[in-house]
Amino acid sequence: MHNVDIAREAIETSGALSIFYAAVDELARRYGPGADDRAELLPQLQEPQGFFLVARDEGHLAGGVGLRPIGETTRRLGEVKRLWVRPDLRRRGVADALMSAVVNEAARDGFSELFLETGDRQPEAHALYLKIGWTPIDEFPDGAYSHPGAFRFQRML
Repeated sequence: MHNVDIAREAIETSGALSIFYAAVDELARRYGPGADDRAELLPQLQEPQGFFLVARDEGHLAGGVGLRPIGETTRRLGEVKRLWVRPDLRRRGVADALMSAVVNEAARDGFSELFLETGDRQPEAHALYLKIGWTPIDEFPDGAYSHPGAFRFQRML
């Protein structure tokens, strides 16, 4: 496993935005321009409602992941968004470390369940989520939107 430092950063910082935009650009290459939801998603990743984590490798940006609240419920539910790792660091444990960190931060913030989705053009993400213990589910809870045909996962905290 590659050793990286992971910390919360405001989504407005240059490092967090750089990673977020890299993730959005990669999704657009895989799924087309309709995958660009940055205008809607950016405010939802701002604290205190959501957050963004940045991984650094020897001080250089390595990857990131965000969490936003979802659902209309008394339970605090979150959706993991925009997991992205620099291409030269993929398959070295950085994504595993980011996913572990987002789960720990969410639990600390009082979230009770986490959800995520990935598409059919991201087989490496699908395999990762299964490998690290996320449970496949049919739909998101409480009317939270998810994309038709997406693979959905849940993690109880």
